[in-house]
Amino acid sequence: MRYELNAKIINIPDIDIEKLEKIGLTREEAIQTWLDDEGYTTNEEQEKSIADSKKLGRHYEQSAKPRKKSTKERKVDEEKKEILQKIAENLPENAEITAIQTETEIHFTLNGENYTVKLTKHRKK
Repeated sequence: MRYELNAKIINIPDIDIEKLEKIGLTREEAIQTWLDDEGYTTNEEQEKSIADSKKLGRHYEQSAKPRKKSTKERKVDEEKKEILQKIAENLPENAEITAIQTETEIHFTLNGENYTVKLTKHRKK
């Protein structure tokens, strides 16, 4: 179907008009709805609906506000730290401790060989 809008000829597929008429719209309402949907005209009610949905902040729409960055504070396990310190104190005298990483592992060298002791605390079931 050819439709003239502001001295401009628009080709509207007849199938689209028929679909809109099947849902209970008149021919003129179907044409107007098609023009609104395709962006040839604006519908105040449709624009308001779009603006309202943007206010709701749907997950698929981009928000103007930046996301909040949260930092998770790491909890130090004092019990594990104490156990690793005891292990470090009881290493042979010729062992050279190269690093103690917080309360998780200890790295040391003994007789030219490198070792790592890693302490894992299992959760209760």
